[in-house]
Amino acid sequence: MKRLILTTDTSSAGGIGAVGLADFVMTLERRLVWGPPLSQAQCDAYFTARTTQEEGLHWQYHTPVWRLERSGGKDLGLIEFCARYDTVELWIDPDPNAQLNLIWLLDFLRGHEQLALKMNLIQADVGIGGLGLKRLKRRKWPRVPIAKDHLEVAGAAWKAWRSPTPQAWFDLLVKDLSVLPQLRRSVLELLEELPGHETGLGATEIRMLELLSERKASPFGLFPGYKLHNKRRVFGYWEVGELLDGLAHCPAPAVAGLNDGPFTLELHDERDRLRRYRQSRLSLTALGKAILSQTEDFSRHNRIHRWWGGTELTNDRLWRWDTTSKTLIAP
Repeated sequence: MKRLILTTDTSSAGGIGAVGLADFVMTLERRLVWGPPLSQAQCDAYFTARTTQEEGLHWQYHTPVWRLERSGGKDLGLIEFCARYDTVELWIDPDPNAQLNLIWLLDFLRGHEQLALKMNLIQADVGIGGLGLKRLKRRKWPRVPIAKDHLEVAGAAWKAWRSPTPQAWFDLLVKDLSVLPQLRRSVLELLEELPGHETGLGATEIRMLELLSERKASPFGLFPGYKLHNKRRVFGYWEVGELLDGLAHCPAPAVAGLNDGPFTLELHDERDRLRRYRQSRLSLTALGKAILSQTEDFSRHNRIHRWWGGTELTNDRLWRWDTTSKTLIAP
């Protein structure tokens, strides 16, 4: 019985492969919590055979070419690749980006129900890649056969995430999402990253300001991560770096002391620049302190322009989230 496992994180895939839980392991990890949404044409082409898709816009992007060539499945579409295996399992991390990848995949599989209903879902309640090889191998992983309910819930959620306003995503909170047990928490965590009702900043940005209110810190002391003070898990390394740029390098900064930037590959490629960046000692500005006390709004002083799912957020089209009442506020 040939077994294929699809994961949503490269470290998870590495661990699963290292302990020999499958004949082949692949990562499906498109960053969906950040940046403009893919066009419908890009979405349609993502899981098909590789032809003229742009770099990074094919489902095999995160798997080394030599492994794909050895498997005989290089450039195949997802359906054709899965057909080469007797069993297919989806091992999904609980964080919001992994959940978005899951609902996208299941939405695609609605058009291939015969294959989908032969798959099993392993919905982890912890990050698989962080368990370590011994715990990963010993842990009991409940396998749930994918059913039509999974596909229907995922289809509705994926449509909501790509909608031009957050309203449909917010409406998911009153729906039964229990077949995808980590989805509801992710819905709420993503809503919390909308600009706050009183502050104009999302939850990750506010957490960085909170940490600076306690003490001066280096930039990486503010980043989320295992055993770190910032436990927010929506955004990844590069995205948090860009958020910090936005707080420090703007007309009215909330953070002072950030040396160099922007937070790009070019910065990381130049040793002296990255050293200066790491050695920055950050602190709150007067505006940053006022934002934390909810007497000032970041968006009143600075330009806002970013994407949240299918929603384009700008100063004059600023959907907001009220954390206290857990309500969505239209512009």
